[in-house]
Amino acid sequence: MSFERLLRQILEGCEGVLGVALMGSDGIPIEQVTAAGDGEAAAADDIGAAGVEFGRILDEIRKASDALGGGPLEETLVSLARFSIALRVVDEDTFLVLLIAPDASVGKARYLARRHLRELRELL
Repeated sequence: MSFERLLRQILEGCEGVLGVALMGSDGIPIEQVTAAGDGEAAAADDIGAAGVEFGRILDEIRKASDALGGGPLEETLVSLARFSIALRVVDEDTFLVLLIAPDASVGKARYLARRHLRELRELL
């Protein structure tokens, strides 16, 4: 199975997921898929840019977690007025970015990302 196919399963498995990207820690998108349509879906075109910007936040959260002894970072969620961004760590060099519409089920989107982790890790 390919990265694109796995990301598409996450995207299509939850109505309201606007885009999904697999990002390297260097800020380069490995693969990304977006929902067709307009409105908030237009923001999904910039999911790679969102991954770069919010990926920096992951680094800061990792540092804070280390300082507090909280263990490795697994996931973080940023809720904004127009959409939410879920960041899910795949491995130390890779993470998923999910762009989620405000009326979508954030829990289901997070579940689908977690459910496909093993397959993503096997492809890396």
